[in-house]
Amino acid sequence: MEEKTYGQENFSLPHDVVELPSGGRYYKNKKKSVKVGYLTANDENILVNISKNGGEGIITQLIRNKLYESDLKPENLLNGDLETILIFLRNTSFGADYTFNLTDPETGKSFQKVITLDELEFIKPETEPDDNGLFSVTLPKSNRVVKIRPLTYGDTMEMDKMAEKYPANMVPPRVTWKLQKMIVELDGTNSKEEINKFINDMPIMDSKFISNFIRKNEPRVNLVRVIIAPSGRKVKTSIAFGAEFFRPFF
Repeated sequence: MEEKTYGQENFSLPHDVVELPSGGRYYKNKKKSVKVGYLTANDENILVNISKNGGEGIITQLIRNKLYESDLKPENLLNGDLETILIFLRNTSFGADYTFNLTDPETGKSFQKVITLDELEFIKPETEPDDNGLFSVTLPKSNRVVKIRPLTYGDTMEMDKMAEKYPANMVPPRVTWKLQKMIVELDGTNSKEEINKFINDMPIMDSKFISNFIRKNEPRVNLVRVIIAPSGRKVKTSIAFGAEFFRPFF
């Protein structure tokens, strides 16, 4: 079987170069942009089976097929970078128009609003990470110093699978899982045992601080839109990925 050579400079499959919101700062290869192929008739087989694959299956398969980088797997991508690639695939295959199906909060009637995905902008982080893609912050309540990182697509998938297996009569501890993945160092130690113990006893103020810090500094595309309904009322919504992102075409 011939080995794939996606990382070669003379790579010749039809593709374009996609700029990443992260600027490569969170990856070992430090790539600011990646080569991404165009969707083909073969990829259409994945899309027409949306109901069978589910959103996660579609995203994983498409990115794995279209990301032409030998040293960067879909699971290692930050969510914002992966979303940017998905937008590129949709734009270059079906056009940039995206239709929201919304409900007017004043009248209760449905209405549609079309936006152009080309107009989406990157969220500019307030703080830059260190050379290892980590942020060092002092927590406001406990005064502990932690090093944290944004979640990857692989992290999100893993937590979703854990939640699926969780007992039906219990609420999955997603906040705890997210903190366990985001915090990589506590007061200079990377001991998982100590970090997990601290997380279990962490004040809510500290937990909220970490979540808000990552939200403000995670490199992503701004997917939130405020739409004016026919009645004049404002409706806040956001672009959803997965099956619904491609479903209108199939």
